[in-house]
Amino acid sequence: MNKADIVDKVHGVLGSTKADAERAVETMIDCVVSSLKEGDEVSIAGLGIFATKARPARQGRNPRTGETIHINATRTAKFRPAKALKDAVK
Repeated sequence: MNKADIVDKVHGVLGSTKADAERAVETMIDCVVSSLKEGDEVSIAGLGIFATKARPARQGRNPRTGETIHINATRTAKFRPAKALKDAVK
């Protein structure tokens, strides 16, 4: 399933125009992304929690040359599924 499939499902449930359904999906995605950029968690009941995680700077190794390289600190997105989602997938 991709974003277009989700838009089709939302369109079928809402019964409004497909453009309205696409705007609804886009708004939801934009809200999640902007909250994560600010460092906030996004909790969606029955689905899970989207959060950011800090990854410290570290030393890595270039697999081709074996040379040691420096990897900068960064933040990454992570997802923790809700119990309801875990049970539904089993």
